[in-house]
Amino acid sequence: MAAPEPLSPVGGAGEEAPDEDEDEVEAEDPERPAGVSGARSCGGGGSGAGAGGGGAPGAALTRRAVTLRVLLKDAQLEPGAGVLSIYYLGKKFVGDLQPDGRIVWQETGQVFNSPSAWATHCKKLVNPAKKSGCGWASVKYKGQKLDKYKAAWLRRHQLHVPAAAADESPASEGEEEELLMEEEEEEVLAGVSAEDKHRRPPAKGASEPAHTETTLPGKRVETKMRVPVRYCMLGSRDSARNPHTLVEVTSFAAINKFQPFNVAISSNVLFLLDFHSHLTCSEVVGYLGGRWDINSQMLTVLRAFPCRSRLGDVDTAATMEEEIYQSLLLRGLSLVGWYHSHPHSPALPSLQDIDVQMDYQLRLQGSSNGFQPCLALLCSPYYTGNPGLESKISPFWVMPPPEQRPSDYGIPMDVEMAYVQDSFLTNDILHEMMLLVEFYKGAPDLVQFQESWSQEHTYLDKLKVSLASRMPKDQGLCHILEQVYSILKQGS
Repeated sequence: MAAPEPLSPVGGAGEEAPDEDEDEVEAEDPERPAGVSGARSCGGGGSGAGAGGGGAPGAALTRRAVTLRVLLKDAQLEPGAGVLSIYYLGKKFVGDLQPDGRIVWQETGQVFNSPSAWATHCKKLVNPAKKSGCGWASVKYKGQKLDKYKAAWLRRHQLHVPAAAADESPASEGEEEELLMEEEEEEVLAGVSAEDKHRRPPAKGASEPAHTETTLPGKRVETKMRVPVRYCMLGSRDSARNPHTLVEVTSFAAINKFQPFNVAISSNVLFLLDFHSHLTCSEVVGYLGGRWDINSQMLTVLRAFPCRSRLGDVDTAATMEEEIYQSLLLRGLSLVGWYHSHPHSPALPSLQDIDVQMDYQLRLQGSSNGFQPCLALLCSPYYTGNPGLESKISPFWVMPPPEQRPSDYGIPMDVEMAYVQDSFLTNDILHEMMLLVEFYKGAPDLVQFQESWSQEHTYLDKLKVSLASRMPKDQGLCHILEQVYSILKQGS
């Protein structure tokens, strides 16, 4: 589905970042004569560059002793604005190279002392679980990876680096360890056994499910089953694959990870989005408002904001965006996610949903310095595989694919939520319900609530049962709900 553009997040102010570099430190100038003091220790080598005691310049140096400052001094690189870049999981970061070898991130003005420090910071914004940045293998100077310039410098100074090594972009010890860790995580995720460890899953399934989300109004038409696939069977991204293919979510426990944030959701949120999803045979979308507490790592979802617009209606969508933005400001809430429906299919994300959610996570993150989650909710009101009459509402979050396979799809992760029952239905909720009823009134895809859903229940019966499971503690406004139901029955 094509979800609406997210509201613009507010970016953070730029500050000078601390030196986060773990796998490369400021080393002694390789061209300084051996034995000259003043250099910081280089990794774990206690003897330093002068261990050779008067050998060839830099004879005992390792790759990590070569810094941006060294390459600038030797005219391998030139300082300039926007000459450095990082491409990571669809997000581009651009930096300025200073004459002293430091990097200024253009988006925030933050200053970093090394490629690894900058790469680690940027990648953690996209993937909070990222521990290091593989800086020299990730940062490009005018389109070429920095480690190629490093290898060329080492060759030039006869430090036993063969010419072929430069083309292979060799990684440092820290980078190799990080890549190995990522490969192991990928194998756990895919359930790869020791015997087939090196075999890749097929790039395309034998058959692709059809995308038939809209049916005739009020008619319970059995749609062609959209059979979900396991993530490990997807393989690399394939443009020929149906973007509406459903993908099973993965639990964090299955890949030996902890959920990176906690979620508490209001019953009124689920009540309103469930009501919205029931009204039409077409997909619906909306936003989620709430608060993010960085100290407790708690995301609290307090309000749903339905989009009363049709997919593709740009003008109406822009008006709704502004209305929702003002509502968020008025209530002191932040944009924390979005929801949409799969009317007749399981509450599982499609490949398109995964890409949209990954994009939302990046855009909601913006240039802020700390991690901020973005939650997605899927509602399946009329899927015949749901147990009972209640809609299935499922949260998910997308974890970036392994760095060494950036072309793969993001990994849809199941999110555990704490359900908080509200004390009562607010006037906001009741008003929004009436606005939705008015919006879909007379629409060709409005559900015919007086018609039969099953032998025992009408569509209206089904709606009532589903909403009953999300009712607040005080149900004193049930008479108002009955008025809404009466309008629905008459209007359809």
